[in-house]
Amino acid sequence: MTDEKSNLFYQSRQPRPFLDRAEGIYMFDETGKRYIDGSSGAMVSNIGHSNPNVLAAMKAQMDKSTFGYRLHFRTESSEKLAQKVATLMPGDLDRVFFVSGGSEAVESAVKLARQFAITQGEPERWKVISRFPSYHGCTFGALALTGYDPLVHPFAPMLRDMPKIAAPTCYLDKDNLTDEQRGLKYAELLRDEIIAQGPESVLAFLMEPIGGASTGALVAPDSYYARIQEICDEFGILLIYDEVMTGVGRTGKFIAADHWGIVPDIVAMSKGFAAGYAPLGAVVARESIVEALLDAGGFLHGFTYAGNPLACSAGLAVMEEMERLDLISNCAAMGEILKVKLTALMDRYPFIGDVRGKGLLLAFELVSDRDTMTPLPKAYNAYLELVERAYERGLIIYSRRTRGGVEGDHILVCPPLIVTEEQIDEIMAILIDSLDAFAEQFDLQVKAS
Repeated sequence: MTDEKSNLFYQSRQPRPFLDRAEGIYMFDETGKRYIDGSSGAMVSNIGHSNPNVLAAMKAQMDKSTFGYRLHFRTESSEKLAQKVATLMPGDLDRVFFVSGGSEAVESAVKLARQFAITQGEPERWKVISRFPSYHGCTFGALALTGYDPLVHPFAPMLRDMPKIAAPTCYLDKDNLTDEQRGLKYAELLRDEIIAQGPESVLAFLMEPIGGASTGALVAPDSYYARIQEICDEFGILLIYDEVMTGVGRTGKFIAADHWGIVPDIVAMSKGFAAGYAPLGAVVARESIVEALLDAGGFLHGFTYAGNPLACSAGLAVMEEMERLDLISNCAAMGEILKVKLTALMDRYPFIGDVRGKGLLLAFELVSDRDTMTPLPKAYNAYLELVERAYERGLIIYSRRTRGGVEGDHILVCPPLIVTEEQIDEIMAILIDSLDAFAEQFDLQVKAS
């Protein structure tokens, strides 16, 4: 196509070529240039692109129907997908509400929690505590729960501000505590905030079990997770896990909560749920929560495309492909290999200060000084510049500001779960070339290998 003016607009004027086709972990523009999808888009394309079995399932559904409004019909694909999800979730998380994306999933989870509190005779509970930094979506409700200044501040006068506690950024702490002690220290911040807000007013605590774009695959010490659940139980507060990015195998378990044996009260999922084949997300809740709402007259919420049969057929086919290819096991194995290789980069590049994550949700953080973890100068826009150097060389990676969106730089390397060891070597070769170019651009030290 020509370079004529586009009628589309998104976040910026950043030029990008037209996508021609995609297959597996590779994408091709209209000139034939190949790109490795090293971030699965926005951590979405978990099973890779153009999977023939998913496309066939969607075609079969299209031949039957593409839309059936949930108040008029039940659909086979939505019922089967809900059943499949229920069998994969921990504990009694077995009631499913479909949405079209992550922001919708978070909004739905919070509204579900609020209406449950009302059914329990606790209408004074409305505050949802979350963390800073964090990201939970771009709609007004989800944005009020997000801790990322550039995205939140322009809309702050229009939001109902919600309380925040510090995310467990233990890698920045300079103290003599053990990892276990640090995890407990950060968890106790929740208890302190509940008491400060008034326990009777707090509805829920919302957290990413492993940080997403705002904290770059941040993993808390193991002690953090159980203590958070204990605190929520102590005050009768609902625990909501935002697994929009981490869910459906991305971290080497079906949901990240499984790493610590945690059963949240409500889970929000999207992104890899239909792996980019159709817009799809879900809220999964305990049966007791859902039944209380239904007994009281129903869930006062909904979206036109909730449970869309075409989207659900894609989601079901994605689940079946993940099982057929044993992709969660592959994610865990390939994630270990990739993390070792990313960590080895610290020997060559002193400006890499930390490597973190689980499974194929991995990131590294760029710094001026590894001892102090001082960020690179803000004016470098390092998080954008490194992405551009990689993109020029045919590798797609994902980045954000690390310190609340204001400064700091981290890079997410999160290829599809189908990735092989040979393809990881391809990713690393381009990444190293990109890091060398980035280092030369800003006159940063590179050690000889």
